[in-house]
Order: sequence, then C-alpha cells, then structure tokens
Amino acid sequence: MIRLSAIGDTCHALAVARAIQDQWPTTRLTWIIGKAEAKLLGDIADIEFIIFDKSKGLGGLLQLRKRLTGRHFDICLCMHASMRANGIYALLRSSPRLGFDKARARDFQWIFTNHAISARNQQHVLDGMMQFASHIGVTTQTLRWDIPLSDDDRAFADEHVSATQPILLISPCSSQRSRNFRNWSVENYAAAANHARNKHNCQIMLTGGNSELEKDYAARITELSDGHTVNLVGKTSLKRLLALIDRADAVLCPDSGPAHMATAVGTPVIGLYATSNPQRTGPYLSQQLVVNAYPNAVHKYLHRRVDDLRWGQRVRHPDAMELIQVSEVTERIDLVLGGWETVK
Repeated sequence: MIRLSAIGDTCHALAVARAIQDQWPTTRLTWIIGKAEAKLLGDIADIEFIIFDKSKGLGGLLQLRKRLTGRHFDICLCMHASMRANGIYALLRSSPRLGFDKARARDFQWIFTNHAISARNQQHVLDGMMQFASHIGVTTQTLRWDIPLSDDDRAFADEHVSATQPILLISPCSSQRSRNFRNWSVENYAAAANHARNKHNCQIMLTGGNSELEKDYAARITELSDGHTVNLVGKTSLKRLLALIDRADAVLCPDSGPAHMATAVGTPVIGLYATSNPQRTGPYLSQQLVVNAYPNAVHKYLHRRVDDLRWGQRVRHPDAMELIQVSEVTERIDLVLGGWETVK
C-alpha cells in the first residue's frame, strides 16, 4: 500500500487495510507512509510501515530504494496520485501496480501504474479508496480502524477531560496551505463555544498544531469565551489528540484531519464546510451533522451550481466560510449534546 498523506486520507486508507485483513487475516501488508502520518499509525502491530520522508527530496527516494532492495510484492495498491508518489511507484518490484482510473489519476499516475480501479463518479474519498479492496476481491468491508493508544496517551486525556461534563472539542484550523480558506472566524467559534457551555454545561477543549495562527486562534477564542476553555493547542502529539477525541462527546472542526480521526474512534463530528464539498471529503459517519454551505458558496463566488462543477472543485474565496451561520452550528450542538445526561 502506498498512501503518504494527509492525516485524513491515511485514516481512509487504514479502513482499506483493515478490510483486507478481515477477509484475509494471514495477508502480509507493507505500507509506505509519510513521516508525520506514521506518528499516528506507525505502531499498528500487524502492518509493516516504511516511512518516506518527503522533506529529504531525492535523498528520501534513495533511502526508500535501499529499503526496498530485494523486496517483491504480489500487488501494490497505489492509493496516492501525486508527482512525488510517482517516483515511489517507479521503484516498486511488482507486476500489478493498481492505481486510480484515468480521471482520478492526477499528475500522470496512470503512466506509472499498469492496472486501474473502475471509474466512478461523485464518490466520497473513502469509497474511492475502498475500490482498491473491491478490485482485488475483498467483499467484506465493515468499517474498522483500531488505532492503538498507549496507557500514557489515555492518561493524558484523563488528566484534561471532565468526568462529569459533556466535552466539546474544537479544532478550529485546517492545514495552512496556499489559498485554503477553510477556517471559520474566531468570533463564530467563541459564540458556538459559549452556547455549548451555557446550554449544555460543556467543557470546551481547544486543540491544534504549533503554528502562530493556531495559537492566536486559541488565545482569542479563549478570551471571547470568558476563559472557560482548556487550551491544548500546540501541546499534543497526534496520539494524544486522538485520545482526547476519543473521550470527547463531539468534535467541531472544518475540513481537516481531526474530522477523520474522530470518525475512526466513533466520535460525532460537526463539520464546517463551505470551500470544499462534504459529500466528497466530509466526516464519513457524521454527514447528518455537517453544516454544508458549499452549494451557497458555489453559487455566490463561482456563479454556478454544484452539479456543473468538476467533482471536488474548491471554492477559493476568503469569505466563503462566513456563509456558515452560528445558529446552524448551535443546532447541531443541541442535536448531539441534548440527550447527554440521559445517555451518560
């Protein structure tokens, strides 16, 4: 299996690996994965992980070639369509190299593979990846992830979460790529947090990476929500973040890795989507909780309908996320947390 990044996509790929293992328990799986993503998944005991460090450029490919010397695989599932991944495919000693159909084989992936999954339209990314399992004969596809967490990871979560309150974990920022525009405003997040705290007595937990933007978001949300938050931005590893998500009653976030980490541990996700289509990239098991402003953003900023766009086309406008109303988010918070005391 080759899926290098990102966190959400590697979570999808893990579901594929588990489906293969469930049907063929003795199958030996090797997964070439990115360095950051291996910090979340790399300790899974029944999968061999080979880390590809993209930051090393050609040196990373040379290291990988050395690791693969003398190795032969019965089949390679080429689940990453990118120019960087093409360099890896060229190293593989495997007759069947299964890639995406030509429409989805971006960056000329089809040149480096010799078999393809069947073409499908308007699929969720997870469903598209599951086609790799179907293609090789896997018929049982019950979703399973089973990402291991250590006692230390769980102890970290226990130290910070309340045992007597519902927990709303807010991961406010997505990855900081050029013209990404997936982040909702600080003021809106604070309003949603205040609603959850005042109506449902929630413990509000803020998580995120170590960037200045994420630290600034957390500080300002904390200030606007009267300081009633647990600010763990920049203070968690991926494993500790997963342990916190596992303990949370709901996760509020934009299109980002934590949405799919939450899916992997069964935590409901209130997903905020305007610049990307949640039917393609949204939290797979929480589609009913998504606030979907994507059709409105397409109409307002692209002057078209969703059905007229290329599947997965982004709306790259800095104001698109402001089409999401606080009232829409609080409705989903009420839906998830309204019966908390009864459930607990």
